[in-house]
Amino acid sequence: MAGSTHTVTNQPPPLTGYDAYSADLALASAVERHLAPELRDEVRAELAALGRTCGSAQVQEWGALANANPPRLRTHDRYGHRVDEVEFHPSWHRLLGKGVSAGLTAAWTRPGGHVRRAAAFLLWTQVEAGNGCPLSMTHAAVPALRADPGLAAEWEPRLTSRVYDRELRPAGLKAGALFGMAMTEKQGGSDVRAGTTAAEPLAEPGTYALRGHKWFCSAPMSDGFLVLARAPRGLTCFLVPRVLADGARNVFLIQRLKDKLGNRSNASAEVEFDGTWARRVGEEGRGVPTIIEMVAATRLDCVLGSAGLMRQAVAQAVHHCTYRKAFGGRLVDQPLMRNVLADLAVESEAATTLALRLAAARDDGGERERALLRIAVPAAKYWVTKRCAPLAVEASECLGGNGYVEESGMPRLVRESPLNSVWEGAGNVQALDVVRVLRREPGALDAYLREVGLARGADHRLDAAIRSLLTGLADLEGVEGRARRLTERLALVLQGSLLVRFAPPEVADAFCASRLGGDGGAAFGTLPSTLDLASVVDRARPRL
Repeated sequence: MAGSTHTVTNQPPPLTGYDAYSADLALASAVERHLAPELRDEVRAELAALGRTCGSAQVQEWGALANANPPRLRTHDRYGHRVDEVEFHPSWHRLLGKGVSAGLTAAWTRPGGHVRRAAAFLLWTQVEAGNGCPLSMTHAAVPALRADPGLAAEWEPRLTSRVYDRELRPAGLKAGALFGMAMTEKQGGSDVRAGTTAAEPLAEPGTYALRGHKWFCSAPMSDGFLVLARAPRGLTCFLVPRVLADGARNVFLIQRLKDKLGNRSNASAEVEFDGTWARRVGEEGRGVPTIIEMVAATRLDCVLGSAGLMRQAVAQAVHHCTYRKAFGGRLVDQPLMRNVLADLAVESEAATTLALRLAAARDDGGERERALLRIAVPAAKYWVTKRCAPLAVEASECLGGNGYVEESGMPRLVRESPLNSVWEGAGNVQALDVVRVLRREPGALDAYLREVGLARGADHRLDAAIRSLLTGLADLEGVEGRARRLTERLALVLQGSLLVRFAPPEVADAFCASRLGGDGGAAFGTLPSTLDLASVVDRARPRL
C-alpha cells in the first residue's frame, strides 16, 4: 500500500546526468593550462565525453554494484584442480573495460599523455576507486619494464592497449594486458629489503624459479606482476607472468583475499611462489632502483586518486546544500555552512591543481622537471592523501544523517579515503624519502625553490611561508624527528604558489589566509568570514 501521511519535499535531486569534467572548473582549467594549444580541443572533447560517462546514472550504478559485491576467491575447480582465480561481479569488468578504453593505461603513447590521463584517472576514481588499482599498476609498470628493452618491446604494446581482455591466456595471444605488483612480505612491510623470497637461476639466461610469499599482491587476476626476490647477487626485480607461453598456468598460489576497510571491489591477495617461473627485469641486485620507477608513478596516482575522492565528496556536499533548505533558506546560503563548503572546496582545488602540475612535469620530462618530481611527489603523496580522510568525513556531515546512510554514497567515500595514505608507503615513508632527497639531491630542492619562487611577491603570506621554510631547510641536523612537519610545509607552500599563480583570487586568498597565514583553525569551516566565500562555493558547484 502506498503511504499517504506526507509528501516528499526538500530533498535534492540525484547528482546524475551531468558532465563531471566540465563541471569541475579547477580540473578543466588545469588541463587547459598544461596542454599544448593544438591538443586542447581534442582533449577537451575526450574528457567531456568521459565526464558525461562518469556522471551517468548507469555507470554510477555499476560502481555501487561492484562495491557491494566484493570479489571471491576460487582456489579449486569442481574436480579438485588448483586454479587460483578471483571472481568479480560483472559491473567490475564493465568498469575496468571502460577505464582501459578511456586510455587510463595509455599515457606513454600520446602527446600530453600524462596530463590527459591524470585528468581521466581523477574523474574515474569518482565513479569507483577500486578498479583504479589494476589501471594504476598497469600504467606504472611501463617505465620499470623499460629497464629491459626486450621485455618492454614485448609487453608495452599490450599494457598501453585500449582493449580489455579478461581471459587468462598467454600474453602473446592477447590484445591487451594488465599488470599487478607484489613487493611486501609479512616480516618486512614497507621495508622491502627484509624480503626473503628467493630466486634461483634456471638454465635459460635471465629466467629464475621463485620460492616464497608476498603479504600484499595488488590485482591478482592480472596477466603479469612485478615482484621483488633475492637472486644470488641481491634483491632483484622480476616479471612473473600469470600464464606461461605454452598455455600452462604459472605457479601462483592465492592463499586468501584481504578483508579491507574500503576499496572492497578490488582484490588484494596473499600469494605464495613455489618454483614460480620468472624473468629478470634489470640487473641482479638492482631490484629497488628498477621497481622504484613503478612506485613513483603509482605514488602520483595516489595523489590523483585522493584528489578525485575529495572532488566527489565536495561535489556531493555542495550539491546537497544547494537544494536543501533549513532555517528559512538554502543551506548553501547559511553563513556557517558556506564557510565549511568553501573550506572543503579550497582543499579540493589545491589537491587537483598540485596533482595536474606533477602530471605536466611527467610530460615535460626535462632534467629540472624530473628533479622537481623527486621531491614534490613524496611531499604531495604525504599531504594530499592525509587531507582526504578528514575532508571526506566533513563533507558527509554536510548531508546530516543522510551522509551516514549507505544510499548517499558518502560512507563509501569515507571508507576509501585513508587508502592512498597507506598504499605505496605510508606517511613516515614519504617524509623520510623527502629527507633523503634533501640530503642527497640538491638539484631537487633547487627545482622546487625555482617553482615556488615563480609566485614570490604575489602574496605576503606566501612570501612569509617561503622564508620560514628556508629557515627550516637551513639546518637538517636531527631532521628526521620533524620530517613530517617539514614535508607538510613543502607541500603547502607548493600548493599556495600554484593557487596564487593560477586560481581565482578568492580561492588563493582563502588558501593563503588559512593554510599559510595562520588565520584558520584545525577544523574545516574556520575561514576568515571577510573572504568572498560565496564565489569559492559557487566555483565548486557541479552544474546539472
